[in-house]
Amino acid sequence: MSRIGRKPIPIQKGVKVQLNDREVAVDGPKGRLTATVHPKLTVSMADGNIEVKRGSDAKEERALHGLWRALIQNMINGVSTGYSRKLEMVGVGYRAEMKGKKLQLLLGFSHPILFVPPEGITVEAPTQTSIMISGIDKALVGQVAAKIRSFRPPEPYKGKGIKYEGEHIRRKAGKAAAAGGAKS
Repeated sequence: MSRIGRKPIPIQKGVKVQLNDREVAVDGPKGRLTATVHPKLTVSMADGNIEVKRGSDAKEERALHGLWRALIQNMINGVSTGYSRKLEMVGVGYRAEMKGKKLQLLLGFSHPILFVPPEGITVEAPTQTSIMISGIDKALVGQVAAKIRSFRPPEPYKGKGIKYEGEHIRRKAGKAAAAGGAKS
């Protein structure tokens, strides 16, 4: 049995969970999230815990078991504490600033990039070289962070670009001078 899937999910204080057939709705101080659980799984609530159960030991059902337990846990954590990702910009002239609700990025292109965050995501630029993305949906926060990073991913020679906070960029050596020199 799945080690992750068989663990009960504790419901935190201030969070309300409603189960309707396969629909799971989670309400908390930060917002509301809903999801429709896969038909091969059943979700039940008992003693302030949520349990996800599967019908058989088929490979697909074992995989879905752990996945949906983690997704429901992420929903509960999201509506109670929320999720955030921080991006750092490395490079001369690379900057970020907020223009209303839009994020304006200057990344060495001939034009600035305007990024409009999706509904439910908050994007901030605390300094000119850092970007903070926060929201209640863990997958959406990660997806937005990946999208912003994709505008100028870090390159391996000088390390310039947008990277996650704490991400280590594997560096490459540049061109080495020719050993014998150029022949005429």
